[in-house]
Amino acid sequence: MTNNIGIWMDHSKAVIVVINGHNQETMHIESHADSHYRLSGGARSKTPYGPQDVSSEKRLQEKRGHQLHQYYQDIIAQIEDADQVYVFGPGEARTEFEKEMQKSKTLASKIRAIEPADKMTDNQIVAKVKDYYKTR
Repeated sequence: MTNNIGIWMDHSKAVIVVINGHNQETMHIESHADSHYRLSGGARSKTPYGPQDVSSEKRLQEKRGHQLHQYYQDIIAQIEDADQVYVFGPGEARTEFEKEMQKSKTLASKIRAIEPADKMTDNQIVAKVKDYYKTR
């Protein structure tokens, strides 16, 4: 039996649908990544037109990057036995995830499609994955 996997994802969560013959399984993975927000306040330089303090903002971006990297690794750990992988979802998460998958020698060749998609319910996600693999 082949393990066909479809993943709907954004930066907050991923819904993984595994289709193995007539059986299907759905898993959810939360990212736990901090959302983007603007820092209030800050420190001014003592000299006019001097540099602003941006180090705390940079640290927050680095922290978010590490959290997203861990999120992508958690997803990869769940789909290592995949025969084919179909990824879709809104925003940039799917393309960032594709780059992480390309680093894995075993998963890079199993990517079938990366497509944009709106927010969807679990039932819509399952139907889209089934439809994708039915037509292939």
